[in-house]
Amino acid sequence: VQLAEFGGGSVQAGGSLKLSCVGSGATYTFNHMAWYRQAPGKQRELVAEIANSGSTNYADSVVGRFIISGDSAKNAMSLQMSALKPEDTAVYYCAAECRQTRGSVWYCAAFDFWGQGTQVTVSP
Repeated sequence: VQLAEFGGGSVQAGGSLKLSCVGSGATYTFNHMAWYRQAPGKQRELVAEIANSGSTNYADSVVGRFIISGDSAKNAMSLQMSALKPEDTAVYYCAAECRQTRGSVWYCAAFDFWGQGTQVTVSP
């Protein structure tokens, strides 16, 4: 299984970008997909996740600015990012197929597949 991310780039603060991720090679529908990001010198963090039920979860820092959407039939998802801030600068990674949820909630703790990442740079 491979995940390919598209849509990274450079934008000024306040601008918008849309990231897309498409999975290939799977003979089943992913149960869950997510976007993570990692800024230089920082740990990778969850940005947003979506279950194939359509349920979504967002990091507090992106609520109201980012929207995740999925197309389970295509094993694909997108992340519409608006009102971007310099602190959103990071490499964004696509993840798919949840192997372990977080305790009693549906949020995912571990994914089986990861993309190579796409750079998003937001200038002041």
